[in-house]
Formats: sequence, structure tokens, C-alpha cells
Amino acid sequence: MQKLLYPLKVKNSFIFNPSSRDFIVDEIPLYEFTGEGEHLILHVRKKDMTTWEMVKAIARYCKIKERDIGYAGLKDKNAMTMQYISLPAKDNEKKLKTFNHDKIKILNTYRHNNKIRVGHLKGNHFKVRLKKVLGVQKDKLDSTLKWVKENGVPNYFGVQRFGNQGDNYKEGKAILDGTLKIRDRKTRIFLVNAYQSHLFNAWLSKRIELSLLLEAFSEEDAEKVFELPKGSLKGTKKQPHFFKLLEGDLMMHYPYGRVFELESLEEEAKRFKEWDIAPSGLLAGKRTTRTQKVAGLIEQNYDEQIAENGARRYAWVRVTDIKKRYVEEKAHYELEFTLPKGSYATNVLDVLRGETS
Repeated sequence: MQKLLYPLKVKNSFIFNPSSRDFIVDEIPLYEFTGEGEHLILHVRKKDMTTWEMVKAIARYCKIKERDIGYAGLKDKNAMTMQYISLPAKDNEKKLKTFNHDKIKILNTYRHNNKIRVGHLKGNHFKVRLKKVLGVQKDKLDSTLKWVKENGVPNYFGVQRFGNQGDNYKEGKAILDGTLKIRDRKTRIFLVNAYQSHLFNAWLSKRIELSLLLEAFSEEDAEKVFELPKGSLKGTKKQPHFFKLLEGDLMMHYPYGRVFELESLEEEAKRFKEWDIAPSGLLAGKRTTRTQKVAGLIEQNYDEQIAENGARRYAWVRVTDIKKRYVEEKAHYELEFTLPKGSYATNVLDVLRGETS
């Protein structure tokens, strides 16, 4: 599936190969640790291994079960990443003083009152090194980065979500269709989640396609192409943000907050431009709200009955703390930025390339 990106007519050339030297991820915890309690928090640096592999190594060393170790999110394998994990303090605090691993380093330890759960993070800070950025490409990247700072990026699920071949969502679909049986519950849920993510990405590409149409053509023309009711896109073209809101959209307070239905297209579009709110997309499943009106006409094409819980996910996210440095003699473009939890650095890099992928 192709991911549609953004409206700038610029293609930037650079090389990025994820590695522990060129890709650094630093997790931002959701809260401060109390310094007391029965849980031991480890600030861990790992390189060239998955979070699950790191958890397995520490569990084996401490002789505890992997499920006793809590983490807030999964971090990339082909990178140097820093994150926080928790485990029972009893017996393990002393054991870990002699822990030694060639790919894992414990940077610090804290005591805390509760176990870290998935989602217990504010976001991630990224450092990436882009190579072979020659001549005018540096200026093009500067210009595109300015657009990203103002407009943000689409919140696609990254390729990591879809396995080595990029198609494990097909197995998730087969599970839902009843043509594939997976006994392991964790694996089954992971594959179904991949299919939910695939549907979300497909919906987001369709909405970006509509926004691109509205950049170039009239509202009436876009209605015809998308086979929408006459007049249903009135007021969308003049919105200040590239990603156009539609009647019936479900918005979310940004960067976190409750879901609510769009009331005034003009006013909510202004609030979106100011990053007070942002539109949401559907993760199909149980116990989640669907869009209505014209937004619902598009969303229904990416909605299915799925036994797992659904959710609303930000369709568009803000990129903050942006810093850049150009090393001319090496043709390296060094970039730093922060994204909210659940967002992928690849989305920023895809926009910087200015291509579909």
C-alpha cells in the first residue's frame, strides 16, 4: 500500500540507514519516579536489539518471568535507544549491580510505586544522521523542515508494525476471516492489531488524497472525484492547514485529551492550525466512536467488525524540538526532533524525502 504524504513539490535526496550510529531514540517518561516503592525502574540503553530481546536478557539474568518486567513502548532494533523498564525491586536491585551485557547498559536506577505499563510515556526524542546531502539538497531540506515545523506530519503506522515483509496484516485479516488459526494469544492479537493499523493507514492516505485534490481543484471537482454529496465539501478548501477537516470528523484535544465531534468547521480548523486540537482516525474494533456525515462516508470504507477493542488515533501530529546541523565536509545532515507517543520517525523522514512510499 502506498502512503500519500504532503503537498510540497520538492523531492530531496539523502541516504538514511538505521543503525546505532545514525539513529538514536530517547524515551520521555510520562511521570517523575517517586524514589520509593517496591518497583525498580531501570533507565536502559540498548543497541542493535529489540525491546523484547532486551527484556528477555534481563529476565534471564535476574531469573524472573518476562511478564514481570514492564515497559512503556517498543523501541527500534536498528538503533541506539534509551528507555525505562520496571521490575520487582526485591532481590533484583542487588543482582543488577553486577549485570554486564555487550548490547545493554543500565544508565540509572530509581524506585517507584507502580509497574510501568504500555503507553506510560510522553513521547520520544530522535536523533538521525542523513548522509550524502549534497549542494542544493541542504537548502531543500531546510525548506521542507520549515514546512514540517509549521504543519506537522501524517501519523501513519510505520513499517515496523507490519513485519519484515511488510504484509503481516494479511495474516490478521485471515484470522478475522476464520481462515487462519493462531493458538498463541499474544501473536494473534499482534497480527489483528497490524490489520487495524493497515486500515488506518489506508484511510489516512485517502484523506490526504482528498486534501491534495482540494489544494489543486475546486470543492465541486473534489466532490465529483470522491463521489460525495453536492455541497458536502463547502468551506474545506479555505482551511489554513493542509490536512482538511470534514463535517462529522471526530477531533481530539492535543497532545492528549478527550474525543469530541467537530461543531464549527471554520473554528475547529483554526484551532487545528494552532495545535489546540487535531483530527482523529479510526482503529476499527469494539467500543469506539465512529465519524458521521461526510467524514463517515469515507471512514466507513475502512471500518470492519473486529473482536478486539478499537480506538481513535491522531491523524496528524506535531513535530517539536527541531534542531539541525549540516556537516559540509562529510555531507551529513544531523537532525533532532520530538514526537508524541505512538508516532514514528519514519513519517518525518518520508515527508523530508517528498515522495510516496
